[in-house]
Amino acid sequence: MNELLASPAQIGIIALRTTIVYAFILAGFRLAGKREVGQLAPFDFALILLIANAVQNAMVGPDTSLVGGLSAAALLLLINAGLGHLASRSRDSERLLRGHAQLLIYRGKLREDHLKTEGLSHAEVFQALRENGCATIEECRLAVLEVDGTISVVPEKS
Repeated sequence: MNELLASPAQIGIIALRTTIVYAFILAGFRLAGKREVGQLAPFDFALILLIANAVQNAMVGPDTSLVGGLSAAALLLLINAGLGHLASRSRDSERLLRGHAQLLIYRGKLREDHLKTEGLSHAEVFQALRENGCATIEECRLAVLEVDGTISVVPEKS
């Protein structure tokens, strides 16, 4: 029966620990760069799974109760919804939480500094160019790494 119950003090500790872990993981992923889930390499996906497992005990500690686990999950959902709401209301908050688009190519010129900043390889950019009908960089008017991790490409007009 103890596995089902958690005291209010335990739930408070779980809430604090969960909030700290969420903030840490959010900052880590924000600093790691932009990639959408469909673009995750196997090592990226493995990292996410391992982080989830590694931080579970940091959030709930020794509490293995059903209420403790559900409290942590509910708080994560609430924090996420709250940050989403905050980002939709404030441009500064949105930029901080979601980032901003990054120019990769402008009028046929590759921005090497931006590729380096975003941790993108030439191969990833060339793949996006090919997918959008540009055989070379010179055929590209504009390529932008969007906040969701996709690369938008605008070809030069023929």
